[in-house]
Amino acid sequence: MKRVFITGASSGLGAALATHYARQGATLGLLARRSAALDALIATFPNSHLHRAYGVDVRDHAALGAAAADFLAHAGGIDIVIANAGISQGTLTEYLEDLPVFADIVATNLTATAATFAPFIAAMRTQRTAGRLVGIGSVAGIRGLPGAGAYSASKAAVMTYCEALRIEMRGHGIKVVTIAPGYIDTPMTRHNPYPMPFLMAPQAFAARAAHAIDGGAAYRVIPWQMGVVAKLLRLLPVALYDLAFARAPRKPRQTPP
Repeated sequence: MKRVFITGASSGLGAALATHYARQGATLGLLARRSAALDALIATFPNSHLHRAYGVDVRDHAALGAAAADFLAHAGGIDIVIANAGISQGTLTEYLEDLPVFADIVATNLTATAATFAPFIAAMRTQRTAGRLVGIGSVAGIRGLPGAGAYSASKAAVMTYCEALRIEMRGHGIKVVTIAPGYIDTPMTRHNPYPMPFLMAPQAFAARAAHAIDGGAAYRVIPWQMGVVAKLLRLLPVALYDLAFARAPRKPRQTPP
């Protein structure tokens, strides 16, 4: 029976991953700011008494560490940790009021990923079974998207961080898996005012992500079509990229108070 800890689990990708693993018989530790939504989700799972819900903001590292310790004690160990919590918002550097939004995005998407993994590494090192630390990047982190500098930067940093961590964990029986979603039909993407090619249902994403995680893949773009797009974006010369995206639609900014 797998023991799985997921942040940002109250909706979107996190809820889809939680549902997938619950149906596989896993024991779950689910963490998100909205504790009522977590309780409602867990109530739909078989053997709901096995799971733990933690109403915690991932930017509160002490509370996050306490939740991790509680789940380790409850489950008797850990097999998979998915640092899924993430936020997205349009940002423009010329507006000073966007700087706190930028900081929140980096704190939630990047710093909290490390804070999620840290409490579990010692336990994983002592286990006989290979643990998995899973970081959620994004195709948006492959190249900088205009109007989404904070989000693109945070996801690029997550993927680079996970690459470094993957090498650090070699020899410790711990696999580090980076999942880079394309467009998945979640509350985060539904307000995007532009076409979203290869849009995927969250349940389909969760099944493919779990397959990559179980296999210990180092890096996986989901869906695969966006993987092709990602490779092409990497190869596109700077001048052509700038020209192609200069007039691209922008993610909406937060409305100033």
